[in-house]
Amino acid sequence: MIFTRRFFGRLVLLVLGILLAYHLWLLAHIWWWIDHNPAQSAFMETRLEIMQDKDPDAELRHKWVPYEKISPSLKRAVIASEDAKFLQHEGFDWEGIQTAWEKNLKKGKLVAGGSTISQQLAKNLFLSSKRTPWRKAEEAVITVMLENMMSKRRIFEIYLNVIEWGDGVFGAEAAARHYYKTSARNIGPAQAAKMAAMIPNPRFYDKHRNTRGLNRKTAIIQRRMNYVYAPR
Repeated sequence: MIFTRRFFGRLVLLVLGILLAYHLWLLAHIWWWIDHNPAQSAFMETRLEIMQDKDPDAELRHKWVPYEKISPSLKRAVIASEDAKFLQHEGFDWEGIQTAWEKNLKKGKLVAGGSTISQQLAKNLFLSSKRTPWRKAEEAVITVMLENMMSKRRIFEIYLNVIEWGDGVFGAEAAARHYYKTSARNIGPAQAAKMAAMIPNPRFYDKHRNTRGLNRKTAIIQRRMNYVYAPR
């Protein structure tokens, strides 16, 4: 009995030690990225592995650009599409989460998400794409870290540079060149709205660029763009 208690006590301490080390590792990365740009995200690494399973020579299309070199139209379009309350919340849009929950409950399946830009960035930087309670808990912890250690501008700058925007296409600059043969700086309002509309399902829309649903969502985003603000 005494041996069993000691064993479980040491096991608990070991697990706590591993969790502490992991979260310190997360903190160290976020602290470093306050002033340094991530070379890749966990999601980018996963996508590259999948692509190279089919084609060993496959490469991602990605080029980092500073925040000021990204079109204001694209910034507003992404916020209008993904997180209209980005500048007001502290990482979580509780109304959005409630609305998504009710919509999914009504449909009986997952049709809407309530993730903010900060939550999406947390997932992209560190986590897998699997939907598990553990992953959602980790996403929440990382979101709190990001919001408390970085400015909204820096969170949004990293987000715009690492999110998936097509099959092997990551970040605003690569996406602008892939879809419109121009730079992220030169993206206009209509182009920005369409790029923002692609974010929830970029690989599908990369291959189906003129579906009725995409065009309808593009029009909605373009109308909303003038009513949101991006970090300066």
